Amino acid sequence: MRKFHLAAMTAATILASCVSVVEARADYYGAIAYSPRTGATGWSYDHPSRRRAERAAMGNCRGYAYDCRIVTYFSNACGAVARGSRGAWGADWGDDRYSAESNALEACYNHGDNCRVVRWACTSQ
Repeated sequence: MRKFHLAAMTAATILASCVSVVEARADYYGAIAYSPRTGATGWSYDHPSRRRAERAAMGNCRGYAYDCRIVTYFSNACGAVARGSRGAWGADWGDDRYSAESNALEACYNHGDNCRVVRWACTSQ
């Protein structure tokens, strides 16, 4: 009986440590909305779901333009949007701010030139 009790306690300890690891690794979501017509942006970060992050970004952008759309979303990462000449733009995500900005600039340069990052956002994790 003593061995069973020890095994049960060991299993409970392992299970409790796994649960705390899962809780510590909660996903955070963010998104960037962009208006190609006006260049308006809306962004969000640290939301508990992609849907909430996208809704917040759209709400922040729609106050400035009617044609906003989600151009990138990210989870435990960063996102960025870049704008260039003659309506060129690009958006993407990355593991950190530098990667997100580089990826967005590359996407923008695929459609035009004189690109620069106009908005970036990162989640806490």
